[in-house]
Amino acid sequence: PLGLQLYSLREQFAKDVPGTLDKVKAFGFKNVELAGTYGLSVKEFKAQLDARGLKAISAHYSFDDFRTNMDGILRDTKTLALQYVGCAWIPHAGPFDEKMCRDAIAVFNKAGDTLAKQGLKFFSHTHGYEFQPYGRGTLFDLMMAETNPKYVSFEMDVFWIVHARQDPVKLFEKYGRRWQLTHLKGMKESTPTGLLTGHSDVSNDVPIGEGKIDFPPLLRAAKKAGVKWHFIEDESPLVEQQIPQSLRYLETVKW
Repeated sequence: PLGLQLYSLREQFAKDVPGTLDKVKAFGFKNVELAGTYGLSVKEFKAQLDARGLKAISAHYSFDDFRTNMDGILRDTKTLALQYVGCAWIPHAGPFDEKMCRDAIAVFNKAGDTLAKQGLKFFSHTHGYEFQPYGRGTLFDLMMAETNPKYVSFEMDVFWIVHARQDPVKLFEKYGRRWQLTHLKGMKESTPTGLLTGHSDVSNDVPIGEGKIDFPPLLRAAKKAGVKWHFIEDESPLVEQQIPQSLRYLETVKW
């Protein structure tokens, strides 16, 4: 259950959508996750995917879209034949706090309920800032406790989890099937951690299997938790070199 988050090739898509999708196919991918359609209509982008045998499994939309444009999201999901629809980022000025978290919880519960009625699954993508201390745990624990498990699932971006100095294996064990998807990317050894910003220089992305993230136990824990889809995401300037390296690693590692 492996795909590519197309945001990895955002600079290439900005110049040439068909040519970039040709590269995605040449890498060996059959499944993708979307973050926009790069100047094409949703229908046009779907036609480009279909022409290459690429299937859109999930897509990211903005927090504001989930608040104010659910009709538009639902139209897109039907055109793209998506299974999952997720929020990539919760807007916040300054440190993420309890009020922002509770606002997001309300939006996520409502969006999840609406999407579930159409047979779709909503998810929130972790970015690290959710791990601000709260009570005996973190605001992420609050989000898990207050979102409805029937309608709200999560996508673990392992880079951002480690960036916030959290343990991906322990989080898979703690929250089990709430995790439906992942973003897999490696982290350069010198990358600072313990930061709750959700921001890091893109050059800190390295191929999966290199750097400071230990992938075999993480992948085994994800499998045990019931994760359905893994998406490679690589935001580095060397993305076209690194994606094939990441794929080769995932083909050889036992999980």
